[in-house]
Amino acid sequence: MVRTQIYLTEEQQRALERLAAATGRRKGDLIREALDGYLADHQPKDWKHALEAVRGMWADRDDLDDFVSKLRAGWEKRLERLYSR
Repeated sequence: MVRTQIYLTEEQQRALERLAAATGRRKGDLIREALDGYLADHQPKDWKHALEAVRGMWADRDDLDDFVSKLRAGWEKRLERLYSR
């Protein structure tokens, strides 16, 4: 681990101390857990990996031509309603 210093507001400090006392955990553990959650939510997405994971998932479907035609027809009707005024 690497040691670092941060500044907390007094309110953050009090809330952290209450949570540590209530859970029996150390403040540093709570801060690291919170930071891990924040970083996980804000990491750039690995789009290449995600696309490779779904590649071919509809390869065995034979109804896609009809499906796409119905979608496009719905889009065209909606566009007509929105922009034909």
